[in-house]
Amino acid sequence: QVRLVESGGGLVQTGGSLRLSCAASGNIPSINVMAWYRQAPGKQREWVAGITSAENTNYADSVKGRFTISRDNTKATAYLQMNSLKPEDTAVYYCNANAKLRNYWGQGTQVTVSS
Repeated sequence: QVRLVESGGGLVQTGGSLRLSCAASGNIPSINVMAWYRQAPGKQREWVAGITSAENTNYADSVKGRFTISRDNTKATAYLQMNSLKPEDTAVYYCNANAKLRNYWGQGTQVTVSS
């Protein structure tokens, strides 16, 4: 079992920055990929970025060049640095971890970007 807890969301103006954190606990060595997803009101949840245990990263086109995903395996924590935020980035952001072919989710953290 893996438990994920996100933090770092909030209200920011257009062009601002936020850093989200995702702290993992439980069977940490089993975690392979960690990722961030987001869900805006009335829309489906979408993948934002992912990082493997070897720290290979990948990003959705909509955030490429603005967001950076990283992880600290010693702290069992993943991060999402979000720069140049836009109103369309407003959503609940969820941390996801894939461990032994099972997916785990955090409770989500709200990010609101005002225009």
